[in-house]
Amino acid sequence: MNANVIIRRPIVTEKSTNLREAGHNVIAFEVAVGANKIQVKQAVEELFKVKVQEVRLFNIRGKVKRMGRNVGKRRDWRKAYIRLKEGEKAPDFFEGV
Repeated sequence: MNANVIIRRPIVTEKSTNLREAGHNVIAFEVAVGANKIQVKQAVEELFKVKVQEVRLFNIRGKVKRMGRNVGKRRDWRKAYIRLKEGEKAPDFFEGV
């Protein structure tokens, strides 16, 4: 898989911002559902030119939503928490947030 296909978007939430700023050096991304830890690590290192220490993956099940009688479901997706090695800096797009 291509690195741009594996890494879909950064996740900027209160929790991910606290993990990044509290000295844990962790960033969060939405990744492709079929990607494994090795592919995610290689994609982050290739795209952002940083060294990765650890990758944690979580499968997030889509919520069931209703609108009146109609029932629908959001898509399932995958989240990755990536811990960077000591001395590595998070990519610049996290700094402006």
